[in-house]
Amino acid sequence: MKKLFQVLFFGFLAVTFMLNANAENMEKIDNVDVHYIAFGATFLTPKIAKAYNIERSRYNGVINISVLNNTEKNKPAKRVAISGKARNDLGQIKSLEFEEVIEGDAIYYLAQVKYSHEETFYFDITLNDGSGNKSFKFKQKFYVD
Repeated sequence: MKKLFQVLFFGFLAVTFMLNANAENMEKIDNVDVHYIAFGATFLTPKIAKAYNIERSRYNGVINISVLNNTEKNKPAKRVAISGKARNDLGQIKSLEFEEVIEGDAIYYLAQVKYSHEETFYFDITLNDGSGNKSFKFKQKFYVD
């Protein structure tokens, strides 16, 4: 029951952020749909942050990526190898270390990045689903609350 609550909460949080965005945070790349979001870790409750080993700090961001197979009915989640880098406006580059989370039929990848107030990061993500490398980019401005 506790795990179900965590899955539902994290899913609700991700959907809420996606609905509030100006555009859908999704990239269609060949045979996969990649959903992504980046947000401040303080949006997570202490309980959820602890469950996912996320540092809940005003200066810590969370990147959540999920990959769906768009060639199958109901677009099931797909396991991938994933890596990425985050670059700020000063050209400083931080490597992202993704942790795979599997809960039921859901698979997602979480990474963390330290930021300062009003710092913008340009994310360059590469994934491989067994059919070759696929890349996409996005940017996110973080605020210290």
